[in-house]
Amino acid sequence: MRKIQMVDLQSQYRKIKSEVDKEVVEVMDSATFVNGPAVKAFTTELQDYLNVKHVIPCANGTDALQIALMALDLKEGDEVITADFTFAATVEVIHLLKLKSVLVDVDYNNFTINTEKLKSAITPNTKAIIPVHLFGQCANMEEILKIAKEHHLYVIEDNAQAIGANYTFSDGTQQKSGTMGTIGTTSFFPSKNLGCYGDGGAIFTNDETLAHKMRGIVNHGMYRRYYHDEVGVNSRLDSIQAVVLRIKLKLLDAYTKARNEAADYYDKAFANHDQILIPSRSPYSTHVFHQYTLRILNGKRNGLQEFLASRDIPAMIYYPVALRKQKAYFQESKAADFENTDRLLEQVISLPMHTELDEEQLNYITQSVLEFMNTTP
Repeated sequence: MRKIQMVDLQSQYRKIKSEVDKEVVEVMDSATFVNGPAVKAFTTELQDYLNVKHVIPCANGTDALQIALMALDLKEGDEVITADFTFAATVEVIHLLKLKSVLVDVDYNNFTINTEKLKSAITPNTKAIIPVHLFGQCANMEEILKIAKEHHLYVIEDNAQAIGANYTFSDGTQQKSGTMGTIGTTSFFPSKNLGCYGDGGAIFTNDETLAHKMRGIVNHGMYRRYYHDEVGVNSRLDSIQAVVLRIKLKLLDAYTKARNEAADYYDKAFANHDQILIPSRSPYSTHVFHQYTLRILNGKRNGLQEFLASRDIPAMIYYPVALRKQKAYFQESKAADFENTDRLLEQVISLPMHTELDEEQLNYITQSVLEFMNTTP
């Protein structure tokens, strides 16, 4: 059996090696390393895939979030609401821009922002909402967009973990994750569903004015060389990453299918276990399974992780500490207001999930999980 990894990028690379190597060498030969033809081609192709008017590539997903907030001209102290249960980058950029993060609880079943808690957190100082499409499926965007419209708020979708997911509105219309709000952002970190071989990110919008502004911000605030109209940053996707992403974008739907097949295998193995809750599938969103995250009941989660490690099976806890309790972002809070987040912190564990999992590996993983759960009091 091949070594089990959380993400097997080596095996994935071997399948596309000849094409990737050829395209990377062409970039080297042409010396078009920054904003070259490959970046422009990838931008167009991603726009077409997402059916969005504007894609602005940038250096990483954290920059994408920061640039999106910069484009909205928010003022120091303006409030931005986001989920307490997510990676720190989402709140990090809020604080870097001297805005105020307002953290709220998540839905226990799908891990995304709780819309009732969101509504109760809105104040006259609230200016934006950042829903996080966590672990591979969309937050309840129809309700979030309704709330945002009622209160005249911007919506920035953190789509770092759900690119390729489809959201279905109550009228039957569909949109890709990251294209429904004011602005969408994503990361192309290597382990992402659409990942490059370094750092990369992108910003999406259908708003012409915001797109123009963000194109300037990513390039030192310049629209003409050496003329700086905006306070900007240096955040550009390089051409080598663009050629990798062009190749992988063509395969993204196939990658999603492979992840769903692995998830289905896990689901079937664990479905009837009274101490394991499998990932829920939202009725309004497809799932692209950036992570396959179980909830382990009766306090066995940490023991399971240790047991799996002894079997050479990696398993990760995303995330062990709530953002509101992190030293950098500490906020006074009542436990009752974060009941779901605090339960998840004690229960979640993510199993290996990637495009290269085979049946032998999946069988070994699932049987190991079940052995521990069935034999440990």
